[in-house]
Amino acid sequence: MASSTIPKTMTGILVEKTGGPEVLQYKTDLAVPTPKEGEILVKNEYTGINFIDTYFRTGLYPSPKPEILGREASGIVVDVGPGESYSIKKGDRVVYLGTSSYAEYTATPAAKASIVPEQISSQVAAAALLQGLTALTLVRESYAVKKGDWILVHAAAGGVGGWLCQLLRAIGARVIGTASTQAKRDLAKSLGAEFLIDYTTEDLVARVKEITGGQGVAAVFDGVGKSTFDADLELLARKGSLVSFGNASGAVPPFAIARLSAKNITLLRPTLFNYIATREEFDHYVQELFGFIIKDKLSVGIHETYPLKDVARAQIDLEARKTTGKLLLQP
Repeated sequence: MASSTIPKTMTGILVEKTGGPEVLQYKTDLAVPTPKEGEILVKNEYTGINFIDTYFRTGLYPSPKPEILGREASGIVVDVGPGESYSIKKGDRVVYLGTSSYAEYTATPAAKASIVPEQISSQVAAAALLQGLTALTLVRESYAVKKGDWILVHAAAGGVGGWLCQLLRAIGARVIGTASTQAKRDLAKSLGAEFLIDYTTEDLVARVKEITGGQGVAAVFDGVGKSTFDADLELLARKGSLVSFGNASGAVPPFAIARLSAKNITLLRPTLFNYIATREEFDHYVQELFGFIIKDKLSVGIHETYPLKDVARAQIDLEARKTTGKLLLQP
């Protein structure tokens, strides 16, 4: 598509103040951005919805307003700005991590974009990128999982949770998953969780100790936050790692750091973007992720693809924990 055929306005979701889903405004007259130095302009095909989007909407994570939400999408490159583009050109089908992807068009850094292999659809690419990279960097860097490790995954049927189960199974870990319904537990089991715990009715700490023969787990991957933090500290093995990467139940409140010394626990609060800060890191993990999808036939579960104008319904579904797998928007 030549630059002259790119429209001047587009549809998108604008947030002008923090709040509930009602602050998500569907606009039809937003200005199409112009790619700056090192950027590409992408006509989005599919946009991923992530819990972090709700954090920016509510103000849990501060960000300047007004803003267009969204951290990832797949689409076609329609313009390339000056500077380094990492061999990406007009017409390429790409997937990217950036900002402002709840829109028809997004100008995004080429350094955080990759050409999608022909074996992977645009829908799967958008569904896989942020959650897949999050899970992959968690098991490679936050805690380097080894074959035979006991690992607990909270919300094991959710977006990142499902990826963790599959990757952990591929590595050879022994996976315990938590989920609130039988359907979610069945899904987590199919994705690689060996044992499932219903955290709404079962004693989480007691069950983990029972399953692991009293030793506890080597690591907990926790995207839930506030409601699971105290139990996590109890069920970890000596020298265990608590990797807290999300706040689905709210932010973990301040706590006495001396609590970690009882078992020499390692506590991390990682973000994906600090593991993929350089082009080399980003490309390394994207290529590894594509390899898992193509060669290991990892399942990329998609809960629903929503029209862009239905973004409020999508975020309500996500926050209500009604979903399994990835939520996508189609501009």
